Amino acid sequence: MLQQEQARNVSEYTENMKKIIIAIDGYSSCGKSTMAKDLAREIGYIYVDTGAMYRAVTLYALRKDLFRPDGSVKTGELEACMPDIDISFRLNKETMRPDTYLNGELIEHEIRTLEVSSHVSPIAAVPFVRHALVAQQQQMGKEKGIVMDGRDIGTTVFPHAELKIFVTASAEVRAQRRFDELKAKGMPARFNDILRNVQERDYIDTHREISPLRRAEDAILLDNSNMTIDQQRQWLIDRYNECVG
Repeated sequence: MLQQEQARNVSEYTENMKKIIIAIDGYSSCGKSTMAKDLAREIGYIYVDTGAMYRAVTLYALRKDLFRPDGSVKTGELEACMPDIDISFRLNKETMRPDTYLNGELIEHEIRTLEVSSHVSPIAAVPFVRHALVAQQQQMGKEKGIVMDGRDIGTTVFPHAELKIFVTASAEVRAQRRFDELKAKGMPARFNDILRNVQERDYIDTHREISPLRRAEDAILLDNSNMTIDQQRQWLIDRYNECVG
């Protein structure tokens, strides 16, 4: 009852405040999605995991054998398939967080595997994939009151977002977090493989031709290498209150 009352109070409070767009960008495995989900729930905003959208396309491509042996994407075949790829989010009533669906199938678990992580950056670098997903993301944010995380939210998707956060942490810290996450889920994982994947994704994300990962000039830097989840949550709430306050 107390949690319900608190949630109702937060909802009533945020309804009386101006709604903004919150863009959270940063490197892979920085915990962007977790902090964005928690922030959205706390302030009563809609949360969109753009990384999950690219992971969903990656999973589709893996299932359809749209990668060559060298890891490059069969772009012609993928482009022909794009109209058949429907990505949606549905609220999980147990976790109270959105789950990702691909053509009506729950894929939240499948898109978090190391195999998908190892193939997502080449998919995200394909221009027509980015253009299609960015258009969807911009449509989602038309009414504001949204928290969105990814690689290019503050620079490409919502360059005029009222609050922009850029998250970073050392590659070793991020690899350890990813390793711990996979082990906790009972999924196979080797730290060195994950560290190599993190470093490779960093390079691809920052060097791709279309919407490379970079910090927007007006983005607030958050290095969470040595921060707890609670410290991050409070830091974000403080930045949000300063922005709307």
